[in-house]
Amino acid sequence: MRSREHSRRAGGAPGEDPEPPPAPAPGRPWSTMRWLRVGVASALVVLAALGVLGAWVFVHSTGVNGRLVDRSTPALIASARLEAAFVDQETGIRGYALTGKPEYLLPYEQGRIRQEAQLRVLRRVTAADSRAREDLAVVLAHVEGWRTLVADPIVAAPPGIPVPEAADRQGAAKAAFDELRAATATQQAHLQADRDHARGDLDDVRLLRTWVFAGIAAVIVLLALLVFEGLRRGVTRPVAGLVHDAERVAHGDFAHPITELGPADIRALAHAMEAMRRRLADELAFADRARRRLDEQALDLRRSNAELEQFAYVASHDLQEPLRKVASFCGLLQKRYSGQLDERADQYIHFAVDGATRMQTLISDLLKFSRVGRVDTKVVDVDLESVFTTVVDDIAVAIQESDARIEHDPLPRVQGDPTQLALLLQNLLVNAIKFRDLEHAPLLRMSVERDGRMWRFALTDNGIGIAPEYADRIFVVFQRLHTREAYPGNGIGLAMCKKIVEFHGGRIHLDPDHTEGTRIVFTLPADA
Repeated sequence: MRSREHSRRAGGAPGEDPEPPPAPAPGRPWSTMRWLRVGVASALVVLAALGVLGAWVFVHSTGVNGRLVDRSTPALIASARLEAAFVDQETGIRGYALTGKPEYLLPYEQGRIRQEAQLRVLRRVTAADSRAREDLAVVLAHVEGWRTLVADPIVAAPPGIPVPEAADRQGAAKAAFDELRAATATQQAHLQADRDHARGDLDDVRLLRTWVFAGIAAVIVLLALLVFEGLRRGVTRPVAGLVHDAERVAHGDFAHPITELGPADIRALAHAMEAMRRRLADELAFADRARRRLDEQALDLRRSNAELEQFAYVASHDLQEPLRKVASFCGLLQKRYSGQLDERADQYIHFAVDGATRMQTLISDLLKFSRVGRVDTKVVDVDLESVFTTVVDDIAVAIQESDARIEHDPLPRVQGDPTQLALLLQNLLVNAIKFRDLEHAPLLRMSVERDGRMWRFALTDNGIGIAPEYADRIFVVFQRLHTREAYPGNGIGLAMCKKIVEFHGGRIHLDPDHTEGTRIVFTLPADA
């Protein structure tokens, strides 16, 4: 009935696992994985949009900067250098016209070379600017006009003397070159305006880039804060609450409930832990009730055992006196009337004396057996070598009568009761001498070795031996393998040895692998 009640309280039939807690309804609320997927997808979309915006700003600023650096500024510089080349040409032509010396044509020639170089630059950097191309065409037209009107005729004149036509065309030459310089100035003004416009665009795009990247940084920081707060609210705080509740339960507050917070899977975990807490609480409550019942039964059992021990002691002690009287008077009968009665009467008196004597021995052995580990027990440092020597001296008569030889290894010191350990060694030695082979003198050897935290002892003899199937029976009280006529005794010796060894925290058994005689192995703790 208690098992059925316990099974119902535990949540299932005996031998069956409890049913798992029901899972939360799908979609309400979201699980941690779903929150993570949605959050990661949203973050990736935002980051992708920010990346596209940043890439566009970068490309746009690169284009504006390229227009300023690769087109407007080189075009303005090339136009200024082109004008300087025109001035060098005009200076060389004027010097040659006035002196007729060929060396004055050197600036003219160099100016033409620089003119061609700058024209190539201008054509390359203004290829996409129609107005710049028109301005360059106007400049080139004025250059050709000036060269046709002034430069070519002067260069064609023979060297060595001033060119007479130069003085006549001085006014026209000056007007043509002024028109060329005016066209060049117009070209440079347009190019300067383009450069200023490009510079303004560059400043605008730099400001735009600064704001865009600042906005991107702000969005990333905001996204990080949102992720942190989402994790804190959705994972960290529910898990921390779950850990707090679990710690309270672990510290003994089994009535504290597990709160369900957070996403669906964490709620499911909390639900399962709450079911486990309830199951454990029910199990502990049942165990407490069972333990209380066991404590009550143990108390009753200890009280009953104490009463039984007291009864056994009193009974054994009180039986000594009447048995002593019976044995004494039977002995007197045997001594006084031996031979005066018939043979049957003498036999009856002998049986009575023998029975009373054996009863006294049995009661004495029972008293010793009941006192093991209970009366006058003191645990001290015991020198087994000294105890063994004393025991051998005590049984010297039995050793001498059986012509026994006893050998032993140096025995260690152990913690225990010296009286009980002496009784242990005495019972083992006497038992080995008693069950000897009558054809051979008894040979007993006590060996010892360290086995971890235990001393392992083995007493080996060359006696009649014990069959392995009786290995457990020989340590049971009153169990005998031979008749009392063949080997005297009450069947308590080895049972007492077992009780003494186990009281000291060791184990004792028969070695079934030893066939020539008997080997009893027992252990005693090596440490206190």
